[in-house]
Amino acid sequence: MNKNRYLLCLLLCGFMLYYAAPRLGVFNGGTEGIFAISWLACALFVIAGNLTALLYTPKRAAAEQKRTRQMIAKKRVRSFGR
Repeated sequence: MNKNRYLLCLLLCGFMLYYAAPRLGVFNGGTEGIFAISWLACALFVIAGNLTALLYTPKRAAAEQKRTRQMIAKKRVRSFGR
């Protein structure tokens, strides 16, 4: 489920970059140039963070979490069965 969220965030960020990059004036002076550079830097941080989370999610931890959820669900069934 988390991988879907990371992928969605990457796609949204890519869409925003596709839409905004041609309109940003990186070489303009003053606050417009500073805003454009800072916006692009934040977009790169978002892409890097989501790619890192998407690619380096430990698979063993996810399997263990799934097992613990199943065990908790079984315990709940047992406790309500009496």
